[in-house]
Amino acid sequence: MLSYRIFLSLASAAVSSAFAIAFLYRYAEVLGLVDRPNERKKHVGNIPVIGGVCAFFGVLTGVFVAGQAYPFGSYVLATAAVLVLVGAIDDRRELGVLPRLLIQAAAVLTVVVCTGVHIHTLGHLFGVEMELGVFGVPLTLIAVIGLLNAFNMMDGIDGLAGALTMVSVATIAAYEGLSGWHSLALPLLMAAALLPYLAVNLGLVGRKIFLGDAGSVMVGYVLAWTLIKFSQDKPAHLSTIDVLWCVALPVLDTLAVMVRRLREGKSPFKPDRGHIHHLLLNAGLTPRATLAALVALAVALAYLGTITRMFNAGSNLLAFGALTLIYVTAHRRVWLKQHSGRTVGSTAPVAMQYTFVERRSANRSASQATSNYQRRSTDTRRVADA
Repeated sequence: MLSYRIFLSLASAAVSSAFAIAFLYRYAEVLGLVDRPNERKKHVGNIPVIGGVCAFFGVLTGVFVAGQAYPFGSYVLATAAVLVLVGAIDDRRELGVLPRLLIQAAAVLTVVVCTGVHIHTLGHLFGVEMELGVFGVPLTLIAVIGLLNAFNMMDGIDGLAGALTMVSVATIAAYEGLSGWHSLALPLLMAAALLPYLAVNLGLVGRKIFLGDAGSVMVGYVLAWTLIKFSQDKPAHLSTIDVLWCVALPVLDTLAVMVRRLREGKSPFKPDRGHIHHLLLNAGLTPRATLAALVALAVALAYLGTITRMFNAGSNLLAFGALTLIYVTAHRRVWLKQHSGRTVGSTAPVAMQYTFVERRSANRSASQATSNYQRRSTDTRRVADA
């Protein structure tokens, strides 16, 4: 009976999400829920950003069909609904960083106050139980807001944020096991509700849509609270270090990008084309190849986490710390190499990087020039326009 209810709720989440996409697509332009191309966004035409809203509707439907609502999950869903609404408004008119952060902080604190769930310990590290005391709530704020924005930043090419969500949910299920349906209900329902979005976003069916900030914030928020609950339960389902391996790629890339921006004297929240998917595109990979490479990397990191779980918690933390250092260093070197290769006549950085298709077109145009002088002039004008 339980397995039948689980299957029915997952199917309901997926089907209702698909119907919501079909219904809302025709009204996206009227509602202003469309993404328009600009200097950072290279898609063609206005694309509806309704994937996240429709996926959240699917999650709500799945929860209703499942017929069970635990207090913690209810508060997470209620605050997630606020963040989805704010994300939809942000998709429509681009809210500033500060208002978004304040609303996200309010949502996190609401869950902490109403449920008492927060990061109160880092576990047994190096022979010591790392109780956080008064620092637990601030760390919870940083962790939840950091992860939801990490998924938001990774939503840069078709299918990436959704696919990484699938990898994270599968990793949690593999670490935890599927015996406790109630503890995994929200992430599993979210994964099911994202399936129609992925099918449409990747062009398998229908016309393209995007996830939008409403969706990328939702998946990061739900995953963050799931991982916190699992790591803080008594007994804990996951160690605090296991949590990092479940979302390794978004965490590593966000840290690398923020470190680079700070070293350049820029705001860590100022968007640019410097995430790992941009670097791979600039290296010559197609968007689909980039998606496949990053999903494979995320799976490899999750598998590496299963190996390090055999170590004690302190050694596992050191392993993740070493990986972070390697990733941040390699990321910066690749960025600098690609960045310096696009300067002409000075050491000033180029404001915008070209995608693979744009660079291929530019190179073809340059090869058709009849003299070195004309080629240099063409390159100079191209950089000035950028």
